[in-house]
Amino acid sequence: MNAVLANSLEKSMSYAEYRELVAQLAQDNSTSGDLKTEANINFTKLNNRRMKRWDKTIKLSKEALKRIRTFKEKVTWLVISESWCGDSAHITPVLNKLAESNDNINLRLVLRDEHPELMDAFLTFGARSIPKVIMIEDASGEVINTYGPRPSEATYYVNRFKAMHGTLTPDFKEDLQHWYNDNKGKNIIDDLTEKLCELTPSVCQ
Repeated sequence: MNAVLANSLEKSMSYAEYRELVAQLAQDNSTSGDLKTEANINFTKLNNRRMKRWDKTIKLSKEALKRIRTFKEKVTWLVISESWCGDSAHITPVLNKLAESNDNINLRLVLRDEHPELMDAFLTFGARSIPKVIMIEDASGEVINTYGPRPSEATYYVNRFKAMHGTLTPDFKEDLQHWYNDNKGKNIIDDLTEKLCELTPSVCQ
């Protein structure tokens, strides 16, 4: 394992610790990250409510549970996040639900602006987009896959809109939040179980 990954894992937090941090920031009228803007503070408050809701309502289908529990390799999912990120607020509760379903998956989180070297090693088309899931094989310390910053369907909608309009508008961003709410984590679950299938084909048999 390289030094940047090892240092980030050493300083990482559990999902429970991350949730406590986001809740405390929301209560303190603050936010994580370098930019303590009013907008980011408001997003942190909104995301705390979102995550609280998803923590209670995310459900895994019988098929998804069967797939996730078939996975036998010990891995760590190291997630780069920030409290103000709307995509993170929708995705990290699903990651936690999957990790809770299989003891072989160790979910850890770090904050993007506190780990610039790690973030710059896992850019998305040159951008520091989050959340970014770095999947690490525990036995070798090697990175075996990545995921993010959005689920596959949302990525398609975003790329199509950018191709047509050049940038994401506030209205589109609001529509994207509605998509997350309507999808209820299904696309994220499908994407991640497919990632596990790539590592262990028996998961999908």
